[in-house]
Amino acid sequence: MTLEEKIMAEMKEAMKAKNEAALRGLRAIKAEIIKAKTEPGANGQLSEEGAAKMLQKMVKQRRDSLEIFRQQNREDLAAKEQEEIAVIEQFLPKQLTEDELREALKAIIAEAGASSVADLGKVMGLATKKLAGQADGKAISALVKSLLS
Repeated sequence: MTLEEKIMAEMKEAMKAKNEAALRGLRAIKAEIIKAKTEPGANGQLSEEGAAKMLQKMVKQRRDSLEIFRQQNREDLAAKEQEEIAVIEQFLPKQLTEDELREALKAIIAEAGASSVADLGKVMGLATKKLAGQADGKAISALVKSLLS
């Protein structure tokens, strides 16, 4: 079952249950899927890797908005963003815990032969490929910096 099929099935359930929060998040995902499938070179297809990147991007956008809304004391809008994040995260691969991420990054650092912060770019390149969809880029970057320093 593709991501698009899962989204459509979930949308039907959300409509039946009259769950506006879930429906809002699912519609946003569906819109992004359609947009990704119609981009040049996509040939009407969305790969699993592309879907994971798209979902991560959506979560990141909503987290950024959430932070701004909280700074401006707009809890009503922040609550909506939080609801959409919860819906989108259901379709992302299981996220690594901090300990799991630390161990994975130690292995990647050893594999890359990195020894200082100067090797940050090399390690980040490998880490973002291997851990795609399993951890946030900011978390990966922060941990790599702390492990290399």
